[in-house]
Amino acid sequence: MKRYLVGGAVRDALLGLPVVDRDWVLVGADVDALVAAGYQPVGADFPVFLHPETHEEHALARTERKTAPGYRGFAFRADPGVTLEEDLLRRDLTINAMAEDEDGRVIDPYGGRRDLEDKVLRHVSPAFAEDPVRILRLARFAARHPDFRVAPGTTALMRQMVEAGEADALVAERVWRELSRGLMETRPSRMLEVLRECGALARVLPEVDRLFGVPQRADYHPEVDTGVHLLMVLDMAARLGASLAVRYACLGHDLGKGTTPAHVLPQHLRHEERSVALVRQMSERLRVDNACRALAEVTAREHGNVHRSGEFGAAALVRLLERCDALRRPDRFAELLLACECDARGRLGLEDKAYPQRERLTDALRRVAAVDATAVAAAAAERGASGPAIGQAIHDARVDALRDFAAPSSPSPASGRGSG
Repeated sequence: MKRYLVGGAVRDALLGLPVVDRDWVLVGADVDALVAAGYQPVGADFPVFLHPETHEEHALARTERKTAPGYRGFAFRADPGVTLEEDLLRRDLTINAMAEDEDGRVIDPYGGRRDLEDKVLRHVSPAFAEDPVRILRLARFAARHPDFRVAPGTTALMRQMVEAGEADALVAERVWRELSRGLMETRPSRMLEVLRECGALARVLPEVDRLFGVPQRADYHPEVDTGVHLLMVLDMAARLGASLAVRYACLGHDLGKGTTPAHVLPQHLRHEERSVALVRQMSERLRVDNACRALAEVTAREHGNVHRSGEFGAAALVRLLERCDALRRPDRFAELLLACECDARGRLGLEDKAYPQRERLTDALRRVAAVDATAVAAAAAERGASGPAIGQAIHDARVDALRDFAAPSSPSPASGRGSG
């Protein structure tokens, strides 16, 4: 039996990056021998074991054969006769198809080291086309290594996969898993660009794909194209170290602009309402977790109001805080403000512009939260108030707390439309 370090650990070591996870392949071994040696089986689909001391994953060298559409349609062969080269051949990219033996020697049968040096993402073999998840994985790698280019032949192969309907076989959980990881990479925009180039974006995120080519008012959006703006917003979120929930909110904040009637462009009246419906649709389809879903919906609905909040009077500010449930969920409100800052700064030439709304609304929430709602309610009850009247008294006290803080008057409902 021989043991080899494989995949990402070898790749990252050659790139000079920290090695976080180490995966091993065992050649010349079988299940009975490993169990007898104390390895713990954990693989549901193919033989994977945990080392008895290090608890690192060890997989038997294997080959695979396509048996049905989608990523689950595979038959595996794992026996002592499978070679290391055969195991590496089934992997997705050449940069992930390298191994290192226990003496530190790198085994590179498919040119992975050369592609690392040339900064190329290239499929190992035509078998890449048998697993549609690999399209998403490659796009995620592009977001992690934005200076890498995708080999033209690999782009062509992915396009063929999409045209053959392979991307339609992707299940929601796998799409969200890869998408969420890609959103957290160095430059999330690259993931969307790669998916769009091969046609996969229209299949897995049609709400996002529709944004490209849709114009916006140049006075608010110097970059004009709504899709380009989205790419810039996502990269701003990465630059500001935003959480996954914030990055997902950025992804969905402007979806309604993709359905604006052509005869009213580049205006996008009431796009917020359409955005909420579309982000809810996208979240349900992908089975997005509740935290990401809730923040995305409130961001889609309120980002324009947050942008214009510098013009709001005390009453309008309190209404905004209440609509956002900021008093009960201050942490989510803070994430909403960060998403809005990403939106405001994700515009051509405005990347370093200050966003005072974030600090101002944080201060407003602090002042409103200082109002003792229990004491206000008790005083109102003593005056004979009950039910909605007590709620109104609390609301009025919160407005009073912002009298000397807020702008003197609120803008008209149409003021600033299109700035979102």
